[in-house]
Amino acid sequence: MNQRNKTALISVSDKEGILEFARELNQRGWSLVSTGGTARMLEGEGLPVKKVNELTGFPEILGGRVKSLHPKIHGGILARRDMEEDREQMQQEGIDYIDMVVVNLYPFVKTISQKGVTMEDAIENIDIGGPAMLRAAAKNFRDVVVLVNPQRYSMVLAELDTYGDLSKNTRSRLATEAFAHTAEYDSFISGYLSSLQDSEESNFPEYLMLPFHKVQDLRYGENPQQRAAFFKDAAAPDGTIATSQQLHGKDLSFNNFNDLDAAWELVKEFDETTVVAVKHANPCGVGMGNNVTEAYKKAHDADPVSIFGGIVVVNREINAEAAREMSKIFLEVVAAPSFEAEALEVLQAKPDVRLLTIPLKSSNEDHYKLNYKKLNGGLLVQEIDTYPVKAHEGKVVTERQPTQEEMKALAFNLCVVKHVKSNAIVVGASEMTYGIGAGQMNRIGAARIALEQAGEKAEGAVLASDAFFPFSDTVEEAARAGITAIIQPGGSLKDQESIDACNRHGIAMVFTGRRYFKH
Repeated sequence: MNQRNKTALISVSDKEGILEFARELNQRGWSLVSTGGTARMLEGEGLPVKKVNELTGFPEILGGRVKSLHPKIHGGILARRDMEEDREQMQQEGIDYIDMVVVNLYPFVKTISQKGVTMEDAIENIDIGGPAMLRAAAKNFRDVVVLVNPQRYSMVLAELDTYGDLSKNTRSRLATEAFAHTAEYDSFISGYLSSLQDSEESNFPEYLMLPFHKVQDLRYGENPQQRAAFFKDAAAPDGTIATSQQLHGKDLSFNNFNDLDAAWELVKEFDETTVVAVKHANPCGVGMGNNVTEAYKKAHDADPVSIFGGIVVVNREINAEAAREMSKIFLEVVAAPSFEAEALEVLQAKPDVRLLTIPLKSSNEDHYKLNYKKLNGGLLVQEIDTYPVKAHEGKVVTERQPTQEEMKALAFNLCVVKHVKSNAIVVGASEMTYGIGAGQMNRIGAARIALEQAGEKAEGAVLASDAFFPFSDTVEEAARAGITAIIQPGGSLKDQESIDACNRHGIAMVFTGRRYFKH
């Protein structure tokens, strides 16, 4: 078929690059068919455009709800060029072939993300004709080019110029992208409507569709023998690793992403100036101070061995003084809401460090409260634990009350232990961790690691536990190290043994009633 006789149907919500693309098609002899706002834009730029209603001989009806749902549109898209019966019917019904469909859909996600959006507004932004045309074109990809992504326009033009047509492989890849586009669109609609349903049985939908976009391939996964990639949740809010901006350094690795997410979720717990250092998805040092430099030094000194080659995140802008401190050792990643210009210069002098900015607060955090854990053949889904850590609301169960300074320290270390892999114990003061025991098979083992790491600093420090003490052995170990106050959920059948042990050693203990397992 002569290229100059070909027709492209264009109807896009995202108009990025569409004018230039349409103009290039027109210059190559393609006829243009369009609808609504896209047609008006192209006409306004002097391009010859046939409106859909001119092609179908039928007006748009129902306020624009029905305009492209017509045999002359879908016949033109779905007709098999190599089938004589289809060719005869096309001629008999006076239907013209449509050789390219350039469509992307109404901004449903943008609509439902707006505050105060009504269900009526959301429903009116559900595209019907667009998905139908895309699915038809993608089904018939051997004969019809389907385009949903503006980033593909230049590639399509280049291939047309080089070969006069698109290869079967290119057509197939574009069709795959189109089906993914409509599937993602439907998943958002399904998710939105599910969120409106009241259910006495479950807060979770019967069907779960999770749209993700590949951001980049990674060099490898957790280990060099594993392939890996990073995918972004299509609805990811600001203030997450998925919406971060990298300013310097080579691409993040699989482990960098994992560690960075763990560090960022922890640092968001604090309103005060705080620095978190993470290694292998667990915090190795957390410091709070009057400024970033002070907080960083505390995080560093909490575990100067483990922080080397680690991830450091800050919940304040990083200034030059703090940057100079950080540059004294090798760090894999430094992330903050922002960097002073001089701080960037200091850190960029280290070629191997990756620098990222992440907005501290999310604009739509309320709509993003689920956590997923992939199993082989399934998926575990739970609410993210966004309940504020409230140590001061706990119940003192010992004869000795904690001092005001001890309560401050208990609150700080409880925030940290929430983000440590279980079994977890954190030993520290009011603005600094001293020792962290993570991921142990028993609680006394985690306590011994944390206390050993704290060393002499454990004398007069406090201890936080993510779950209850099944025996009094952890209290005895803490007493030998000089711990003066403990915070834990309580709830063990042998709670009284731990309480009695605390009373014997003059340790204050607070029960929170809230467990913080993290696996």
